[in-house]
Amino acid sequence: MLRRTFAGVLAGAALALPLVAVSATPAAAAPEILATTLTYDDSQAGEFKTQVAAGVNVWNTTVTNVRIVKATPGQRVNIRVVATDGWPQANLGPVRPTGTATVWMGREAVNQGYNVVRIAAHEIGHTLGLPDIKPGPCSSLMSGSTGGVSCQNTKPNATEAARVQRNYQGTAAVSTNAVLTDAA
Repeated sequence: MLRRTFAGVLAGAALALPLVAVSATPAAAAPEILATTLTYDDSQAGEFKTQVAAGVNVWNTTVTNVRIVKATPGQRVNIRVVATDGWPQANLGPVRPTGTATVWMGREAVNQGYNVVRIAAHEIGHTLGLPDIKPGPCSSLMSGSTGGVSCQNTKPNATEAARVQRNYQGTAAVSTNAVLTDAA
């Protein structure tokens, strides 16, 4: 009975519902993240070219605010990689697209048994603005040699990655001429 009464009420009543026009508009596109692009030259990296490329890849797969790509002939080079007989070292950045930094891939650390990809990623970390964290655990890429010869970690920890993200978040140029030598 209630159902019939309700239906009867509806049948006799005019329903005045507002009409609402609905149009499908695409959601505003998320702003594109623009990464700073830096170039590197490994033409003087000697036997370390493969490990340098792996060290570059570590950063390219860890952070989004900066991209490191191999320079093409005639292109401006931001990070120059040089093989040396000494201890690994690098200019402290963060290097900007208009600047330059050098990474010295020292054979002394390699001869002592340190992981070559870790060395490359660590030294590139310096050019991206990360100082040494010594003493430090193996879980910190920037602990460098204090992680020990047995340390195989080639990836920055979350704090190190976040710092690089901040270093390349804006456009303010920070420049130093410091060279960090990673001797034990």
